[in-house]
Amino acid sequence: MAAALELRCWGGDWGLPSVHSESLVVLAYSKFSGAKLTVCPIDWTWKTITASVPELLCGDAVVQEPAQILHFLRKQRFNADYELTARQGADTMAYIALLEEKLRPALLHTFWVDAENYSNLTRPWFASRSPFPLNFVVPSRQASAALSRILVTKGEAPLHRISEVEGKIYSDAKECLNLLSYRLGKTKYFFGNSPSSLDAFVFGFLAPLFKATLPSSTLQSHLKQLDNLTHFCDNILAVYFSAQNPNGRQPARQPSAQNPQS
Repeated sequence: MAAALELRCWGGDWGLPSVHSESLVVLAYSKFSGAKLTVCPIDWTWKTITASVPELLCGDAVVQEPAQILHFLRKQRFNADYELTARQGADTMAYIALLEEKLRPALLHTFWVDAENYSNLTRPWFASRSPFPLNFVVPSRQASAALSRILVTKGEAPLHRISEVEGKIYSDAKECLNLLSYRLGKTKYFFGNSPSSLDAFVFGFLAPLFKATLPSSTLQSHLKQLDNLTHFCDNILAVYFSAQNPNGRQPARQPSAQNPQS
């Protein structure tokens, strides 16, 4: 009998199963591939400061980082990419790299560095889900980590301060959203009628930005102008995470043999 799969992650809000982008990636992929996960939110526990989420536990195995977790699930024969061609597999890797390089810095800035959003939304949310006295520590640690990551990845000379890189990261993020919108076009998912790992990554990155009640966000306003991307998020939520369908729709077909690309 296969070992049970347990996922540790931040809990949900704003109509999402998790407010955490990386956790959403794994949750979406598990729905797409048919993997049955026991979801264990770290909210209101001391793991809010010690856990590196998302974190997948399977027997003695502990796997972190979305890409590694998805790879692990594929090895367990939960593969949402088995129908992709070699070209589509290459496109998947390219677009995920684009999300990491162009969109993630702007998302970190939006939620953790922008003073208005942090004070009115992000800090209160994470503080309210962390036990005393961690409620005073967790948000500030997350904010410091986000700022450091932005400066490490985007603070090349002569742009060394956050005020100097802010314009660049938002310009890159809007360009990334435009490219995603163009690539998606009028299709339901990025590679046709069945969602894949690319759809999981795009959903994980976009859904919090789309659904959060942000006091200040030009990036959110830009996303909401791209109707196909917002419909994409709404469709995944309705099909796989709705209250009427809590277990999500499972794939109609399963791979008869392991995909070489996995």
